[in-house]
Amino acid sequence: MSGVVVHLPRGSGGADGGEPHGDAVTLRLGPGEVARFGRGSMAIPVELRLADRAISRLAGEIRVTDDHWQLTNHSTTHSYLVENPEGAGEYLRVPPRRVGAPIPFEFSRVVLPTRGDVTISFQVFAPDHLYLDPDAMGVPWGNSTVTAYSLNETATYFLVLVALCEPRLRDQSRVAVPTTPQIVERLREHPTCGALTARAVSSHIDYLAEEKLRIGGPDSHEPDRRNGKREEIVGLALRFGLVREEHLVLLPPPAAAGGRERQAAR
Repeated sequence: MSGVVVHLPRGSGGADGGEPHGDAVTLRLGPGEVARFGRGSMAIPVELRLADRAISRLAGEIRVTDDHWQLTNHSTTHSYLVENPEGAGEYLRVPPRRVGAPIPFEFSRVVLPTRGDVTISFQVFAPDHLYLDPDAMGVPWGNSTVTAYSLNETATYFLVLVALCEPRLRDQSRVAVPTTPQIVERLREHPTCGALTARAVSSHIDYLAEEKLRIGGPDSHEPDRRNGKREEIVGLALRFGLVREEHLVLLPPPAAAGGRERQAAR
């Protein structure tokens, strides 16, 4: 793995003087690098400042290894939760004073308890989880290969990718790539995507471009660039067969097909 991305959303650093605290923070860590989190102080600097009195000055740290990342809990009283937002409620509990707990999730939400009504959390993305080439399964490890683009077909970002590619897979022509609102509407009937928002879809598209398919640029958040980015994502995914017709079964049935079935039932 080349590293992880740690993201503290804007206003998620806790309450400081009764007001939501902090700008968004995004860290990129390579193997061997460490990011510390907590309330911090002049004597105890931290990369992620979490302003809540229930959180220690040095609450914990994230350490990246060659093939996973680890969480250390410096608290003597509080356990931390590491949730899998892409899963069916899976989570790990990291007890007080636990050192180097290995985290297996590709997406993770680290949750810390507070004295307020809401917890404090930040996200950790491990974009380079590797999957064996399915055609090489059963071959001794020394002779097998790994896929160039590490995609988890059970993840929400892959559903977004399939929805982006769907019109061209079905039509085989140069049709327009779906917009973000169209993706939200297309996935609305999926069991795990009913609450998916436009902002979440945009985040998944950014993640695909910048981390998974590595086509993002420094101006990728400008409107024209965002449109071009979707085109690049679809073009690369289809050229290399990352999304194929058999993946369309992952999507909810098209609305038109559902309407025809209802009419036939009458």
